[in-house]
Amino acid sequence: MTGYADPDTHQQRRTLWIVLGLNVGLVAAFGIGGLLADSNALIANALDNASDSLVYILSLLALGRGEAWKHGAARVSGVMLLLFALAVIADAVRRFLTGSEPLGPTMIGMAVVGAAVNALCVWLLNRAKGDVNVRAARTFSYNDFVSNAGIILAGGLVLWTGRAWPDLLVGVAVAAIAVKGGIEILRDVAREVREEANKPSRSGPIGL
Repeated sequence: MTGYADPDTHQQRRTLWIVLGLNVGLVAAFGIGGLLADSNALIANALDNASDSLVYILSLLALGRGEAWKHGAARVSGVMLLLFALAVIADAVRRFLTGSEPLGPTMIGMAVVGAAVNALCVWLLNRAKGDVNVRAARTFSYNDFVSNAGIILAGGLVLWTGRAWPDLLVGVAVAAIAVKGGIEILRDVAREVREEANKPSRSGPIGL
């Protein structure tokens, strides 16, 4: 055993810290912007980035630990995405029943900033050699990038139609993307667990 840290683990940790900081900034920006713009889609992205940030913390804690710990952290990541999706759908239903007046220009402006930040996150995570938790982080950032593109479209439709339905539709679409991402992460963990279980045991009869 050497006294040097694994360079791959060091790179993953550094990348996750950067991505975590960027996501915390997006939580604040989308949260404030969503409240000011009365936008379900922006609030959905704020909640999404908040859940991502918690998952990145779990991923950082998992680095350098055993496979069981890493798999457990990834499972929590997948479940959190599914819970986030339910919260967004509930908020969309509430807004549909009570009414809302989203602001298209704010939605578009915030989504452009979010898309740029998430594109940077995807690029950073693609450069890092990663285990199941880093792959989960990459899934989150890619999903967020796609969601931002949807918000830009929704903001344009809100300006064009003067109606709230594009905002609600994209909010629910963001939730659907989160469900897909959560299921993919849980499947990725299950696949790794199966592969580990199917590996031949290193212990066995000692040859003469």
